[in-house]
Amino acid sequence: MPEKKLSKKVIKDELNMPIAIQGYEGSFHQVAARKFFGKKVEILPCATFIDLIKEASDENSTAGGIMAIENSIAGSILPNYNLLQRSSLSVVGEVYLQIDQNLMVNPGVSLDDITEVHSHPMALQQCLGFLNKYPWRLIETDDTTLSAKNVHLEKSKHIAAIASSLAAEMFELNMIAPKINDVKNNYTRFLVLSQHQQKIEGANKASINFHTDHEKGSLSKILAIIAKKDINLSKLQSFPLAGSQFKYGFHADLEFDSVDQFDAVIKKVEKNVKFLRVLGTYKKGKFNS
Repeated sequence: MPEKKLSKKVIKDELNMPIAIQGYEGSFHQVAARKFFGKKVEILPCATFIDLIKEASDENSTAGGIMAIENSIAGSILPNYNLLQRSSLSVVGEVYLQIDQNLMVNPGVSLDDITEVHSHPMALQQCLGFLNKYPWRLIETDDTTLSAKNVHLEKSKHIAAIASSLAAEMFELNMIAPKINDVKNNYTRFLVLSQHQQKIEGANKASINFHTDHEKGSLSKILAIIAKKDINLSKLQSFPLAGSQFKYGFHADLEFDSVDQFDAVIKKVEKNVKFLRVLGTYKKGKFNS
């Protein structure tokens, strides 16, 4: 694909189409999009990650997408690595988003009024330490944000939802108990995806895919090449190669001091693998809420 030399500021300024996200308006994907692009970014909600990749790849529909790839508690979202590998999208950035779950109700509702709490099963599981203190009925739903929206639309005085602070803001709900998740240091990493390869100013991280020849020691040889160039391997994720007999490809995230340093190691890696694709070089995300 054609390569553009863009800074993060230029990426923001060039956005005249929405960014594809998974989930509804008010979801953590939208929070991540706002953190990277700014609060004015338009989003295109998608029901599934497959839909997200499809829309993010369509230049007539979006300017790209933002997709969750791993969580500090649950680990890698393996299907999303496969979706990324099979797409033609490039990685141009990343966002580390602290995931805080909040109990929200309609204005005027108190804790004593609540009889039911609605949310996605994962969100409920993350808050059991708090929820088990009360005799509430827990109702599993398809989406955290949709739960918040339904509480707002039904004007219920007895139903609460667990969702993001953005959902509370959008649906005019009161966060009667903020940050009720049991594990406070919970981060999700999102990849910012573009339809074009881009040279990001100040890039110090890259994502690559590669396949070895599966001979003994072939992977360790690649890892040694990376280590000798003083590049940090921050992520190594294997995934099965479709149609093969238990052979695997690898996704790797590399952190470096300069793009020249990365380019040098990639030239050596390329000579020792059967397949190599640089998904993109970008700036490391920061761990701040």
